[in-house]
Amino acid sequence: MKILTPSLLLITLFVFGGMVFKITAPRGCTNIRHDDTIFVLTGDIRRIPFAMRQMRNHSDADLYIIGAGCENNYEMAHRVRIESDSKSTYQNALAIRDIVTQSGLDRIVIVTTEDHMNRAQYLISHELPDTEIITCTAPLTGMTPAKRLERWAIEYIKYVVTLLGIKED
Repeated sequence: MKILTPSLLLITLFVFGGMVFKITAPRGCTNIRHDDTIFVLTGDIRRIPFAMRQMRNHSDADLYIIGAGCENNYEMAHRVRIESDSKSTYQNALAIRDIVTQSGLDRIVIVTTEDHMNRAQYLISHELPDTEIITCTAPLTGMTPAKRLERWAIEYIKYVVTLLGIKED
């Protein structure tokens, strides 16, 4: 039996890790309470409308739109606040930490796309270790399988880099 070359072994580990990354990504949006505080991370056009629909289903929920790329027409909506200073997922986590700390929240809901959730949840949970984090994933709809695979691969690479201690993207 041939011994695997180091490069083949690395490729195999990378592919296997990517499969685990995708399989373990949180799915769905079932545990939101009517009075939860929802944080939606911007960066994809699907996230804010998805979060607004979730908010309509939860009458007393507050919604924070976190990060660059937010359109200000959401500011007029009831119980919506906008944070537009953060420019990366790590900066989003810091902004959420500041809001949670100031508000005294012990439970939050995070909305982002399914490919982005693992890294977002990892970064936010490290900034808020004593806060219960509920995930609510916006599905990646309306894209080709090749584009979807590309997005998952990019997010997987960013996740691995984050695990290695590099938090800015």
